[in-house]
Amino acid sequence: MSSVTSISSVSNTVRSRVTPEEWDVRVKLAAAYRLAALYKWTDHIYTHFSARVPGPEEHFLINAFGLLFDEISASNLVKVDLDGTIVDDPTGLGINYAGYVIHSAIHGARHDLQAVLHTHTRDGIAVSAQKSGLLPISQHSIGFSGRVAYHGYEGIALDLDERERLVADLGDKSVMILRNHGLLTAGVSVEHAFQQLQQLERACNIQVAAQAAGNAELIFPPADVVEKVEQQAKVFASGEGPGVARHWNALIRQLERSDTDYKN
Repeated sequence: MSSVTSISSVSNTVRSRVTPEEWDVRVKLAAAYRLAALYKWTDHIYTHFSARVPGPEEHFLINAFGLLFDEISASNLVKVDLDGTIVDDPTGLGINYAGYVIHSAIHGARHDLQAVLHTHTRDGIAVSAQKSGLLPISQHSIGFSGRVAYHGYEGIALDLDERERLVADLGDKSVMILRNHGLLTAGVSVEHAFQQLQQLERACNIQVAAQAAGNAELIFPPADVVEKVEQQAKVFASGEGPGVARHWNALIRQLERSDTDYKN
């Protein structure tokens, strides 16, 4: 197919051959891509968001390699298995292998996590390059206290054996900072993963802005306050509170003021 228009024309065909449950995940994942484009979290055609396909097969959805985030729709997502075999690709573009390596690692090892989102934003990478990592200097960052994993940079993720080390570093967490690389959040749903990503991106924005003040000394809250917020934030970490749905619904209202094509 030679154009995004022709790619999006397959919408009805794709919808007719997938389950209603898969279509629902496709729509939500496409919305996450469009929201990331709206917030300017993209790195051209690079970085990836993925979601597990409901059902017994070990399949997940990921972006076609060559489409911009604001071109992703429910019908042009690529379905792939954990071995990297493409199950369904309406675009004919295939996938970025580096994205497959990272996302298949988590989908294969953590069946409790349904979606994995990864960004290469300026402030996210800036924080990932700092030895101290994410600092507990804002309400946003303190909410991640005790639940951020770190994975050392090994080069472009093309080696399958890196998956074992990435999963080991992630452990039982769902938020990871990839050193010298970027941010990664996962969740029990697309909505949950996106909520975590938005808060993590904001925490990194605040940290970089605070550090840019130069000689200004940063204020670190007392340990007991950090522990208190850590306990308060557990409802967000689990993805089970009513706030996830409300957060997502507000995002969709914002997105649909200018973009409804993601649902096609």
